[in-house]
Amino acid sequence: MLNERAQILLRTLVERYIADGQPVGSKTLAHSAGLEVSPATIRNVMAELEDLGFIASPHTSAGRIPTSRGYRFFVDSLMIAQQRELLDPVKVLSASLPSDNPQRSIAAASQMLSQLTQFAGIVVMGKRQEVLLQHVEFLRLSDNRILLILVTNDGDVQNRILHTQTAYPATQLIEAANFLNQHCAGRTLNHLHRFVETEVFTLKNEMITLLAAEQRHHGSNDQLLISGERNLLNSDDLAANMQRLRQLFELFERKTALLQLLELGNAAEGVQIFIGGESGLEPLGDCSVITAPYQANGEIVGTLGVIGPTRMAYERVIPIVNITAKLLTSALSQ
Repeated sequence: MLNERAQILLRTLVERYIADGQPVGSKTLAHSAGLEVSPATIRNVMAELEDLGFIASPHTSAGRIPTSRGYRFFVDSLMIAQQRELLDPVKVLSASLPSDNPQRSIAAASQMLSQLTQFAGIVVMGKRQEVLLQHVEFLRLSDNRILLILVTNDGDVQNRILHTQTAYPATQLIEAANFLNQHCAGRTLNHLHRFVETEVFTLKNEMITLLAAEQRHHGSNDQLLISGERNLLNSDDLAANMQRLRQLFELFERKTALLQLLELGNAAEGVQIFIGGESGLEPLGDCSVITAPYQANGEIVGTLGVIGPTRMAYERVIPIVNITAKLLTSALSQ
């Protein structure tokens, strides 16, 4: 699609813009590219790239910046990944992926991605990573607030606050917890949902109805872990549009639409990259999402990745995501 000279200039422009965050002018581009061509030739190639939709000219500058299409061509055809340079820091941090507890391994992978990239690290937990319940307990915090405590068979403790319309006495909360422990201990949360939905009509108990609703809501959200969202506040590109940034954090809060996008990675081989509008989610219009599937014992069980501005060092971030997926696969397969 592009001749060699145009490819060199586009790659140079993208790399300079990623590094500096400033529109790249013809003189800067000619110097950085190392091509012995006239300024007029540079301007002609820039105009051609702009006509093809690879670069754009901001109103406040004579320089050019990459578009989402330009980033896409760069990632697909021009980028040289820095795989070797990343191995040492990732190996150092890999010690934080414990192999004896899948949930802690997954959480550590999300934090690792965030720490290495300074973006938001995300991990979708697959269904096969569900844990078994060991104990359920309700504690009355106030008339209309109850603390739900879930203890899993691997020792993990999850706390959730339930808001009720009825002030339940402690005796009734103990009765509800005993009932659930009798029928659901040693089962998954999904089993708890199905059991409650089946028995709720017979029990005539608002607490059980509320628990079912709360469990369904939180159960889907718990499938997606996000670390380092606040890193995105440090991105000049994202902070410049506060309305879009608020939409992005609302997307993190709801998680459902984001979860659907990330689950596409379960059917993919290797790294997937969504640049700008390619995600189909408006809040991600100024972002790129880089994902990779991870496995347990030879079977894909989830997806991990990062969310950051479109102006990111793809040649560095892509190997980080890929290597972290391999490290998590190793931890979960031991």
